[in-house]
Amino acid sequence: MMKVLIAGFGTVGQGIAEVIGSRQNLFSSMNEKISIVGAFDSSSLISGKNLNPTQLVEKKKTTGKVGTKEIPDDVARYIEEADFDVLLDTTPTNIEHAEPGLTYILSALHSGKHVVTSNKGPLALKFSTLSAAADKNGVKLKYEASVGGAMPIINLSKQLLAGEDIISLRGILNGTCNFILNRMKEEGLPFYQALREAQDLGYAETDPTYDIDGVDSAAKVAILANAIFGMDVNYYDVVRSGIRNITEDAIALAAEENSVIRLIGEIGGGKLEVAPRLVPVAHPLSIGGTQNMASLITDLAGEITISGRGAGKKETASAMLSDLISIIRDKE
Repeated sequence: MMKVLIAGFGTVGQGIAEVIGSRQNLFSSMNEKISIVGAFDSSSLISGKNLNPTQLVEKKKTTGKVGTKEIPDDVARYIEEADFDVLLDTTPTNIEHAEPGLTYILSALHSGKHVVTSNKGPLALKFSTLSAAADKNGVKLKYEASVGGAMPIINLSKQLLAGEDIISLRGILNGTCNFILNRMKEEGLPFYQALREAQDLGYAETDPTYDIDGVDSAAKVAILANAIFGMDVNYYDVVRSGIRNITEDAIALAAEENSVIRLIGEIGGGKLEVAPRLVPVAHPLSIGGTQNMASLITDLAGEITISGRGAGKKETASAMLSDLISIIRDKE
């Protein structure tokens, strides 16, 4: 039996709990059983031998809390001492100091527990520290869900393209920005009207700074640079500009050149950057909507393009599930 503890029980935490509940037959086919032995949010904690995912989600929805007890003052110590095998970290991203996720992840790794995380902050700021801690303690650190949601760019690069020399990467890494830019082009909307539409539809937060100023994309570029290209960089090494200054005139001028404007993350050729770029309408990266997409240039296979939904409960849970399955297989 593999015992998991879920840190954070918002949308993503609830999503992975539901997926664990619905995929028990899959785990059984791998001669494994996944048991949720604990979960906590910002104010409450619950623990037990085999917690029911449906009941956990229902309690969170009806009471606003997942647990029946107050969260411990020293959560790091709780993580170190609790009996579980894998920490599923779904705490929210904090790009300023990466807490509390950074402390939670390090506590798990240092106490010999695997980690699957969707949190960009710790990886974008302290990737080398986290990787070293995992290696030192002989455990796995998995983070597919931190970049691109259901777009499996990290696992594709590290597993299926393991024999390739990956030369560069260009990608749309934020679906909110892509939606806004596409609406500006298709409907001739000014930026802030397109932003309001994205907010009304739930694609953008009330405070959209992380999205429209390129913060989210830059964090993902830093993670990809480390994970795929073996660099030792962090979020602050990425040159960043967002889309809030893109005008209707700029969109129209791009259209005259048979191009669209997209917020593109770039790695390779000396670049580590996020910025609005002109993209020919025939290129895969001209895609509209909220999709994420990345194009890899490799030495043997040439250009490989991958896309997927970049956010959402099920999409992020899908990525975390793939990492959890990877840990199960590594046990065999």
